[in-house]
Order: sequence, then structure tokens, then C-alpha cells
Amino acid sequence: MTNPSNQYSIKQHGSSSSNPDLDWSQIKETITMLALAVAQVESSMTDGAQSVDTLTQSFTHMAHYIKKIRTVTQKVTPDTLPTFQKVIESTALTLEENVQDAVVAFQFYDRISQRLDHVCNSLDQLGGLINDPAALYNPSSWHSLQEKIKSSYSMEAERIMFEHILRGHSIQDALEIYRHHFNKNEEGEPSDGGDEIELF
Repeated sequence: MTNPSNQYSIKQHGSSSSNPDLDWSQIKETITMLALAVAQVESSMTDGAQSVDTLTQSFTHMAHYIKKIRTVTQKVTPDTLPTFQKVIESTALTLEENVQDAVVAFQFYDRISQRLDHVCNSLDQLGGLINDPAALYNPSSWHSLQEKIKSSYSMEAERIMFEHILRGHSIQDALEIYRHHFNKNEEGEPSDGGDEIELF
């Protein structure tokens, strides 16, 4: 669900709040934080769409296998039980796998809701900073806000995307970096981001 044209209106951004110079501007810092929010929402929407696709496929498959089990059990007789038992066991095993996929997708979707909640909180804090003249023109206030936002991330891919936005990389580039690191983690490569999903 990414921007079809891969074009975003926010172009010039990047933060120098940790090491402000004569070109430091609260306007550029604001634009940078808005670019971060756009990237976070965009990545969440894409991940959410994938979760919905997984749920749709899982439930479709489950309905198919339940129908198969029902059809087979109607044909079972004492004489054919050993033959049909293998079919039923195999189908039930596949059904169980689909249930597990659905559980993971639900847990993942819940995590996306938490990420969007973080975006709302970040924008709220940004509004509070802009509304405070003493903080608005103080680079350290911007840096503190950015550090607070960064510390709220549970995924390494999010932290990497955050760093790229603050360095002034385009939203599209940051999203591609996020997707690359996210996919690496989903494929089972080790990560220290604490973003693995466990079945309950």
C-alpha cells in the first residue's frame, strides 16, 4: 500500500539537533518529524495489509479443510476407517498450521496498532513542543524529543528507518531500508531488536 508514484511532497528534511549549526532551523526539524510520521504510517499500512492477506488466506484454507474433513467423515465406515484416518489426520495437521498462521497474523496486527499509537503520541508531543516558545527554538528540546521517540521502538527496522529520516534520506529510501531489515528478520536471521512474535 505504498505511494504508487513513490513520490512524497516532503523533500528537504534532516535533523541537526544533536549538533546544531548556523543553518539549524525549527522548521526543518518539524518537517523531519512529519517525514518520520509519514514513513511510520506508510510502513504500518503496508505491514497491516500483509497481515490481512495472511488472515484471509488462512481462513479460506481452514474453511476448505474443515469441509474436507466433514466430507470424509461422512464416508467413514468401520471397514474404511484405517484409510480415512490417515486423510483426516493429514488434513487436521494442515488445519492446525493454518490456525497458527492466523494467530501470528493477529498478534502482528496488534503490534501494528501499537506502532500507530506511537505515531499519534509522537505527533502530540511534537505539537506540544511547537506550542512551547522556550522549547521551539531550543535544539536540545528537539533532540530530546527525537531520542524519546527512538527509545519507544521495539523493532530494529524501525530504529534504522528513524536514523535514515533524521539524516535526511528520502521517505522512499527510508521505507526501502525498513523493508529490507524487516524482511531479513522475518526470514529468521538473528536480530537484537526484540521484535520476534511468539505463539501463545
